[in-house]
Amino acid sequence: MLNYIWAAMIILGVIFGAINGNMKEVTEAALDSAGEAVSLCIAMAGVMALWVGLMEVAEKSGLILKLTCKLSPFISFMFPNLPKQHKARDFISMNIIANVLGLGWACTPAGLKAMEELAKLEEERGNPAYSGNGGRERIASNEMCTFLILNISSLQLIPVNMIAYRQQYGSVNPAGIIAPAIVATFISTMVAVVYCKVRDRERRV
Repeated sequence: MLNYIWAAMIILGVIFGAINGNMKEVTEAALDSAGEAVSLCIAMAGVMALWVGLMEVAEKSGLILKLTCKLSPFISFMFPNLPKQHKARDFISMNIIANVLGLGWACTPAGLKAMEELAKLEEERGNPAYSGNGGRERIASNEMCTFLILNISSLQLIPVNMIAYRQQYGSVNPAGIIAPAIVATFISTMVAVVYCKVRDRERRV
């Protein structure tokens, strides 16, 4: 769907530029934007390489394991039906930690693995939508929905991506976004937690 929207916007922009005799400006804008996109990707690659490297050091040093243990009560609270020793717990914890540190790209692999393990859990529970090849439409489980909501609304202490964007585009104080980001994401996370628990209670009634 997004592909169609972007294609329509590009076509409309080109047509509008041609009608108004601004094709030269449209062409220059396209070339300039392409150059900026490459520069931004290089800048973001450097930032992400730094933080992903730090995450790797933290994992090797056992810090991630300790943080995962600290998150265990929260995971049990949000996912009461998730078995204590299930692999999904570790991936969910790693995803939350990466999100809190603002590593949106770095948390994606852990998020995908968490969803994969939650799907396996549904198979173990005998959910017909996740077993066999009956062509049934898969419906997200309660744990999957809760994880997705937490992932989207996650608290961020260091919004690395936004800081990198602001620095790339010449912000005087790129890190000035940290305090507002903490407040906004804290509120969104609290709303997400309340929403998930209310919906979970309604489902049980």
